[in-house]
Amino acid sequence: MVDSGDLAEQPTSATMAAVYIDNSNGSSLNERASTPSSPTETPSPRRRLRTISGSRERHLLSTKEGKRIYTKGRPPWYDPAGNSKQPFLIGICGGSASGKTTVAELIVEQLDLPWVTILSMDSFYKVLSPEEHELAARSEYNFDHPDAFDFDLLLSCLKRLKEGKSVEVPVYSFVTHSREKTGKMMYGADILIFEGILAFHKEEIFKMMDLTIFVDTDADTRLCRRLKRDIEERGRDINGVLDQYLRFVKPAFDRFIAVDMKKADLLLPRGGDNSNGVGLLYNQIQSELSKRGYDRDHVQRMHMVKPENTLPPTVTPLPPNSQVKGLLTFIRDRDTDRDRFIFHADRLFRILFTETLNHMPYESTQIELENGEIIEGRRRATAVCGVAIMRAGETMEQSLKQEVKDCKMGQLLIQTNRESGTPELFHFRLPAEIKNDHHIVLMDVNICTGGAAVMAIRVLLDHEVPEENIVLVSLLMSEQGIANIAYAYPKVRLVVAEVDPILNEQGFLQPGMGNFGDRYYGTGYDEDDEGMDEIFADDGSDS
Repeated sequence: MVDSGDLAEQPTSATMAAVYIDNSNGSSLNERASTPSSPTETPSPRRRLRTISGSRERHLLSTKEGKRIYTKGRPPWYDPAGNSKQPFLIGICGGSASGKTTVAELIVEQLDLPWVTILSMDSFYKVLSPEEHELAARSEYNFDHPDAFDFDLLLSCLKRLKEGKSVEVPVYSFVTHSREKTGKMMYGADILIFEGILAFHKEEIFKMMDLTIFVDTDADTRLCRRLKRDIEERGRDINGVLDQYLRFVKPAFDRFIAVDMKKADLLLPRGGDNSNGVGLLYNQIQSELSKRGYDRDHVQRMHMVKPENTLPPTVTPLPPNSQVKGLLTFIRDRDTDRDRFIFHADRLFRILFTETLNHMPYESTQIELENGEIIEGRRRATAVCGVAIMRAGETMEQSLKQEVKDCKMGQLLIQTNRESGTPELFHFRLPAEIKNDHHIVLMDVNICTGGAAVMAIRVLLDHEVPEENIVLVSLLMSEQGIANIAYAYPKVRLVVAEVDPILNEQGFLQPGMGNFGDRYYGTGYDEDDEGMDEIFADDGSDS
């Protein structure tokens, strides 16, 4: 029988330069301590949740008030010119089962930011060889040694997230000791939290962090949590867990983890059980964000650019001929029944896409006629992908496929936060081909302020799509929306059937065409009742 007292690490004797945060003696962030003693009280073991980056399903947190916080992240702050601003990177280190993930989630909840990325070091265990798999199955593989982690991949992912770009994070299974076949797509965000037992080990990674926290939890408490977690969640037996702890976990903590405690800006004893300490962490993070000039209300407002007297050169309206005017007349007319509405909308979509294809690169080619004569011809020099901004943009997909038979399709769900007025990305499905020099046709039926389109373009850029390869296609655009998009992304081309000059106080197009999605799909009203008044009063809601 192993005495739990023999398993506890000895307190470090290093002089601590970090701020020590505790709630038992009223200490504050301005107080410093050397050789902090272990807390006398023993917190109850906390069930360890799977880390955020280790599960494709867990990409949101719910606060006590029921507010949703999405942990997949989103493209980070961008300025009025559409340039990314780097997220604030918080590093959290501590021994195994010290409560790092719990602290990360509590910080997120208290900050109450709508978007955040939590990245766990657990996702970056190396792929094991067959021999290493056998060792792991017998609890004889050292998962706490630096050699167990793929630091090169971790560094690459962190750099991309700091740049606001998308990255596919591995999903690691502790049951099979292997990576799952498909990873999890993540973005940078306003706040990027990276947590792991060796989060501070590599100097290049440590230097990327804006704030560092060490979770200092009593060794006996960590052992209790580890026993509970590994037995209940990972199917291990108690003897195997204790043997692994004595052989690998404790020596690794003494050699690699405890020595990094002195690097931390802040020390948090007892992890998530230290509620006052977490509150002080929140205040410190808010202070650091303020120093960076982060004003939540200001940053999230859509930057409005004063429209010029003439349209930017990147905008191509359809010629105002009788055919285009006639189709728009049917679409704008509130008395047009649904069948006619769909017919005329689809017809105008195809005309728009015919014009759009004129802006794709073409190359010369020689062809042979039936009579054997060789003549010069033209072929499109690039493949095309369509990306619809849901839901109204989906109505344009079939028309694009009729013009480009081999066109791959993707979708983005972007909605406006009613509190802040900022567009937010909730879902995306993009074809892998977009990175292969494809030209992208971005589709939405109307552009009001341009907020959703700016966000959609930002997502495409994060997926390595060159700005000049994007064409935004819409039935109606406002002068204000055109100005905003052209200012932020001057290389993106815009193709539109007609420009509406006015946005009303609610930010909707005037004269507009009503709620296009409801009229096209037949949702939200009955053609035989007076519901059309509400449809036209809600003009522009799809964008």
